[in-house]
Amino acid sequence: MSKFVKQLITDGVAKRLDGVQYLLLVSLTGIDANKNRDLRTNLAGKGINLMVIKNSLARRATEGTVLAAAFKDLAGSHAIVWGAGDVVSLAKEIVALTKDKALQGFEVKGAVIDGESLTAIQAVEVAKWLTREEQISVLVGQITGVAAKLSGQLIAMGGAIASQIEKIAEKGE
Repeated sequence: MSKFVKQLITDGVAKRLDGVQYLLLVSLTGIDANKNRDLRTNLAGKGINLMVIKNSLARRATEGTVLAAAFKDLAGSHAIVWGAGDVVSLAKEIVALTKDKALQGFEVKGAVIDGESLTAIQAVEVAKWLTREEQISVLVGQITGVAAKLSGQLIAMGGAIASQIEKIAEKGE
């Protein structure tokens, strides 16, 4: 393949990965064509991209970006996945798929998050984190919990005072 064609392919990959801050490295070893197609369709429906790419091409395409750490010392066959809104949602989805017996051989090999390379074990641990939506709901619950407690205490005090005023008014009649 000529250098010109290689550069065109590298530029195309770099364009697809432009703005991506995280990705997971996965292995597709042992997955036949039909299961691979079903997997890609399933992932695409969830906003997740999957691309099989040569390591050397990936190194050239991600050079100077936060994703470069993922391909620094990479050897062997890998695919990359990215998307799904945030890295935790992506990790949860991919880890769930690795447990599917029909996808024997599909496994997490590593990840990169904001320029930091993660091992396979660390990448699987990311799936145990709270997603962005879950973090927001916890935060909102904590904020509204305090407000609800304060509101309840104020209403209770007002109710107690109103009850006492009512008793005094009844005695005064």
